[in-house]
Amino acid sequence: MGKDYYKILGVEKGASLDEIKKSFRKLAHKYHPDKKDGDEAKFKEVNEAYQVLGDETKRQQYDQYGSDFNAQGGFGQGMNWDDFMRATRGQGGGGFDFGGGIDLGDIFGDMFGFGGGRSRQGGQTQGRNVQVDIEITFEEAVNGVDKEIRVTKNNACDVCSGTGAEPGSTQKTCSECNGQGQVRRVQQTMLGAMQSVHTCNICHGTGKIPEKLCKHCGGDGSVRNESKFSVKIPAGIDDGQSIRLSGKGEYPGNGGAPGDMFVVVHVNASKIFERDGYDIHTELSISYTQAVLGDTIEIDTLDGKKKFVVPSGTKSHQEFRLRGLGVKEVNGNGRGDQYVKVIIDVPKRVSRKAKKMLEELQEELNS
Repeated sequence: MGKDYYKILGVEKGASLDEIKKSFRKLAHKYHPDKKDGDEAKFKEVNEAYQVLGDETKRQQYDQYGSDFNAQGGFGQGMNWDDFMRATRGQGGGGFDFGGGIDLGDIFGDMFGFGGGRSRQGGQTQGRNVQVDIEITFEEAVNGVDKEIRVTKNNACDVCSGTGAEPGSTQKTCSECNGQGQVRRVQQTMLGAMQSVHTCNICHGTGKIPEKLCKHCGGDGSVRNESKFSVKIPAGIDDGQSIRLSGKGEYPGNGGAPGDMFVVVHVNASKIFERDGYDIHTELSISYTQAVLGDTIEIDTLDGKKKFVVPSGTKSHQEFRLRGLGVKEVNGNGRGDQYVKVIIDVPKRVSRKAKKMLEELQEELNS
């Protein structure tokens, strides 16, 4: 199997994602290269293991094929070790995506003095993203639908508009960052003096603080309450896909920028249709005589009932393709196809008359 990622993280093969995350946090702290007793090689190995086991799809592939399944984990294709290390030190990371639901600030914040909300370019604090799961029917997924969702989260204070200042009061320069919105810190490590830049935790990147704090939110700029959104689910969306609502996530307070909201769509299965991408599959049961002689039958389609011609001489499990009767492509004009599998229903019992006719037919076919 090559590398044993479970052994590297010190977990059993059946470990839950929470157990894997917990073990990774512990080992990442232990082996971080900037610690006095850190080990860069071990740290890379631990990260590589988590990149695989922390991702459900990659973990399944690893369990089946071993570590040579080309999961692109660790710091291979598309990943840069220097970018990653900058991200762990709170210095950004060139858009480095750690993945797996782990927040680098949560893991390494106590080591380098950063964490909490994320930062956008320019130092402005950005709130956390929010995920909402909704359930829709198969028909709603095919045709599209508008859904109303309610979620309780941190929102901008209505009284001070998210500034944290009492209405009418003035703003003054933040003494912590001298109006820069960012604070630079120098820390001695085994690699020498290392400088980190992070968003000021007093003014949250704005460079200003209020003279008087808002009485409604206590100067936080945010309050926790319920929000209501109308979400347009596009026609053709598939199970597990998500819709991004920019700026609808958590508000970090004090003039920061809200995160995003991701609406994950779960589609209930249909009793009639089976979906495969933009194509759909159905089954049609016919009698033996219909298969031999042919017939015209009404079938279910996404566009309602339609007539379907069963050719004479149709074999059991023969599949027919109906072009353009599948699911509409999301944000596109095309549609998939419908595949109809014909099943010949052979009766377990037949009358004497029918049996005699079948025997005569058999004799004729054999002559």
